[in-house]
Parts: sequence; C-alpha cells; structure tokens
Amino acid sequence: MATLREAIERQTALALACGALHPIETAHTFIDDGGMRFYVRVAGNLARKEAARLTPQTVVASGSQPPRDPFLPYEPDLFVGDLTPTHVALLNKFNVIDQHLLIVTRRYEPQEAVLDAADFTALIAALREIDGLAFYNGGAAAGASQPHKHLQMVPLPLAGEGPHVTPLEALLGSAQTVHGARPIAIVPGLAFRHAFARLDLGRGKGITDDAVHVALDCYRALLDAAGVPAIDVGGVAHQGAPYNLLVTRQWMLVVPRTAECVEGISVNSLGFAGSFFVRNAAQLQTLTQLGPMTALERVSVAR
Repeated sequence: MATLREAIERQTALALACGALHPIETAHTFIDDGGMRFYVRVAGNLARKEAARLTPQTVVASGSQPPRDPFLPYEPDLFVGDLTPTHVALLNKFNVIDQHLLIVTRRYEPQEAVLDAADFTALIAALREIDGLAFYNGGAAAGASQPHKHLQMVPLPLAGEGPHVTPLEALLGSAQTVHGARPIAIVPGLAFRHAFARLDLGRGKGITDDAVHVALDCYRALLDAAGVPAIDVGGVAHQGAPYNLLVTRQWMLVVPRTAECVEGISVNSLGFAGSFFVRNAAQLQTLTQLGPMTALERVSVAR
C-alpha cells in the first residue's frame, strides 16, 4: 500500500502532466526580523491563477446564486486519497509550496465551524505520515479563500533547506506557561495575542481516540485562552472570531485575527510560521520596509 507521501508524489506528476495542477513559480529571499528569519516567496507569474478566477465555473451569475464549491465535486486529477471516512486529501491546485495538501470534508461544512474530532482524526493521520506544518485559516479575515471546511498541510522545512522546522521555532524555546491547569503558554517574542502549547502527535502508527481527544482538548483550550469564543449557529458550533491555527507533531498555536491584508499583502497561517508570499517586487519592498513582525501585528489582536 502506498504511503501518503508516495501518493502525493504520484498524483502531483499525473496532475502536472494533464494540466490540472498549476504551480505558481516563485523566487525567494529572507528577511530577518524580531528574532526570526522569515522566508519570503515572490511570485513570478500569476497569470494562470488570475485567469482561472474569471472562468465561467467560478463566476457568480447573479446575486442569488452562490459561487461554485471547488470541493463538491473535487477535480479527480487532484485527488490524492481517502484519509478517513469523513475527509479526503487533495492537491492544492494553485500551489506555491510543493506537495501542498488540502484536507477536505467529504460533505459540505462551513469553514467557520469549530474543528471537531473528525477533523483532528484526519489531521493526525496526515501528520503521522508526513512531518509537516498543518494549518487552518478560520474565516476570510484569517486568509480562508473557500467557504467549504478544509485544513491544509505543507511538508517541512518551509524554506526547502536547512533545519526541519519552521522559522517560528527560533522563538518557541522561550515560551512561558500562563495556565497551570493545562500547559498553555505565550511566546514573549510575539507581540500579538496568541496561545501556544506543546504536544506529541508523532508517536505510533494508528490513530487512537486518546490522541484525537488530546489534540481536540488542546485546540479548544487554546481557542479559549486566545479569546476566540464558540457560538451556536443553527445548532452547530462556530468560531466567534477569525483566527489562524498552526499544528506540527510537537506543538499547536492559535492566533486571533482582525484583518486579512496589510498594505495589500495577504497574510494567512503561514505568515505566523515565518513564511510570506508576495505578488511582486513592489509588495516585497513594502514588506521589507514594514517588517514581517509589524505586518503580523497589524493583522492580529494586540496582546
């Protein structure tokens, strides 16, 4: 039986060959700021992605007609495999990072719904096979571009070279516990509101109820500590504020959000891990002058 990584590699080759996958070519540079070395990708050509936004299937014909859900049905050529009975793994059609995986609910669920045990079962299944960074953009203000619930995962390292960690790891060693009942911590180098916790999702091959409950309980505690309430919407728990979630095998981080962009630069979960994507040289200059840490502060809640 093929591993998840083998399935991703095989499907990537097939999707490239048939034209279903459209990687965005980038150059890269580094910006040192606030004790982190941020990895910044600069787009080389966005023409195909821009054109795709204008295709008939993505255009809303009238104000009463919602935009098409790209995951119902999903493109067969982007299908990597079944992760669990409730989630499938798909390739990100317009990927900036190689082997960028989408973890998508089989049935429609709103992106603003609070993550549940089924979501964490699928997330852990992916992380057990691939040492990566999983993340969730909770709402449009947090960088979510689709309303259908989906987590995402990219392999480590984010820079494609160097230590097998995220740039954020440079600050995590100084994390200070603030909630004794559960080891919730803050990271002194992060000037915006957040909640951080260490955990171990890498042991064992099977997905046990205990592992799922530990991750789910940690997530709920982080939301609470970060000031992201759960609200009832039609009998389903939804987030009461936008936020980003980052998860590796070793830790979990929640960051509440106030805005999706700063100076026209979109910021999603990857920004808080230390990875930015800018569309052109002008945006790179803006980010360099502003500073990545200041950019993160301006789209987040003050601590």
